[in-house]
Amino acid sequence: MNLRSPAFAILFSVSLIAAAGNMALQSVLPAIGREFQLSDTLVAGAFAISALMWTVASPFWARLSDTLGRKRVMMIGLAGFVVSMTGFGLAATSGLEQWLGAIVAFVLMGVARTIYGVFGSAAPIASQAYVADRTSPEQRTQAMSLLASAQGLGTVIGPALAPFFVLPLVGLAGPMYAFALFGVVVLVVVWRKLPSGEVVRIPSPSGHRGDAGKGLWKDPRVRGYLLYGLFVTGAQAANISVLGFHIIDELSATGIAVRDAQPFIGIAMLAGAAATLMAQWGLIPLLKLQPADLMRWGAALALAGNLMSIAAPGYYGVVVGYAVVSMGIGFARPGFTAGSSLSVEAHEQGAIAGLMMSLAGLSFLAPPVIGVALYELAEPAPFIANAVLLAAATALCFINPRLRTGPPDLPDRDETPSPETPPASQPGPEGNR
Repeated sequence: MNLRSPAFAILFSVSLIAAAGNMALQSVLPAIGREFQLSDTLVAGAFAISALMWTVASPFWARLSDTLGRKRVMMIGLAGFVVSMTGFGLAATSGLEQWLGAIVAFVLMGVARTIYGVFGSAAPIASQAYVADRTSPEQRTQAMSLLASAQGLGTVIGPALAPFFVLPLVGLAGPMYAFALFGVVVLVVVWRKLPSGEVVRIPSPSGHRGDAGKGLWKDPRVRGYLLYGLFVTGAQAANISVLGFHIIDELSATGIAVRDAQPFIGIAMLAGAAATLMAQWGLIPLLKLQPADLMRWGAALALAGNLMSIAAPGYYGVVVGYAVVSMGIGFARPGFTAGSSLSVEAHEQGAIAGLMMSLAGLSFLAPPVIGVALYELAEPAPFIANAVLLAAATALCFINPRLRTGPPDLPDRDETPSPETPPASQPGPEGNR
C-alpha cells in the first residue's frame, strides 16, 4: 500500500475522527454533569462503562474482520460511532433543555457510551488489519506508526474544536452533533471510495492466540514494565478525568459560569497534547534517550506535574501542571512499551503488544472513577494519590533490576524510539490503539 494513496488517507481519517470525537466529548462531559447537578464520580463512571465494553468487544471484532472483511467491520465501527455520538448529544440536549429529568437523560447518555464501547473498537482494529493485509514487512512498521499517529493528532484536534461547536441552539451537546456529522462523512467515503479487494488474510493475534506468550504477564522479563505501566497510565487516566471538574471549580471562584468554562478546558487539554507531542516528536529524537532513561524521566516529570497541581492552585497552575504531567507521559509510554518489546523474543512480540495495549483499557476502568471520587472529597486528594503512584513508578525504575539496567544489549540494536513512533498523547478511555 502506498502511504500517500487515497486509501491510506481514508484509513487515517477513520482513526482521526474517532479519537477527536472521543476527546471532544470528554472535554464537555464535566460541564454537562455540573449542569445536571450530578455527582462528579457518577459522571466519570460513564466513561468507565465504555472502557469495559471496549476491552470485552475488541477480540470479537478482531475475529470478525478475518471472516466478514476489513471494510465491512470498519463501516460497522463507524456506524456505531455515529449512533453513539448522536444518541449522547440527544440525551444531553434533553437533559439540558429539561425535556427529561437529569437522571433519565444521564442514563441514556450511559447507554450511548455503552454503544460506543461495544462498536468503537471495530473501526481501528479493521483499519490496522487492512494496512497489515496490504503492506510488506519492511513497509509495515512505518505504515502502522503513521496510522497510529492519527490518535495523537485527534487528541489535539478534538478539544481544540469542541468550544467552537458549543453554539446557542445546541449548547454543550453541539460537539457531539458535529463529530457525529463528521463520522457520517467518513462512513460514506469509506463505503464509496475504499477498495475492498480480497486478500489472503492471516488471523489476527488478538483473535487467534496460540501458546506463544501465554502467561507472559507473569514473566520476570516484563513484569516490572507492566507494573510501571499500570502505575503511570492509571495516574494519567485520573488526571484526565479530574481536569475538567478542576478547571470549572477554579474558574467559578473568579465568577465564570460552567457553560463559559468550556474554552478554558479545551485550552488545557490542547496544552497537554502539545506537551506530549513536543516530547515524542522533538525531545526524544533530539536527546536519543533509551527506554530506561525515558521511564525515569517520564515518571519523575509526571510526579512533578501532580505536585504542581497541589502547590499552585488557580487556572494557570492547573494548565501548567497538566502540561508537565502530559510531557512526562510522553516520555514514559514509549519507554515502557519499547523496553518490554526489546525484552522478549521475536515470537512473543504479538503477546507483549497485546499486554501493553490492555493497560490502556484497564487504566480507564477504575482510576478515573477513584480519582474523581477523591476530588469530591478534597481538591488535592487525587493529585496526592497520583503522586504516590508516580513516586512508586520512579522508585521501581531504580529498584527493579531489569528496569534499572534496561533491556539486554544485542548487536546492532538501537533502543532509541524512532522519530516515527506515534505520540502517546492523552488517550481516550479506550486507550491509544
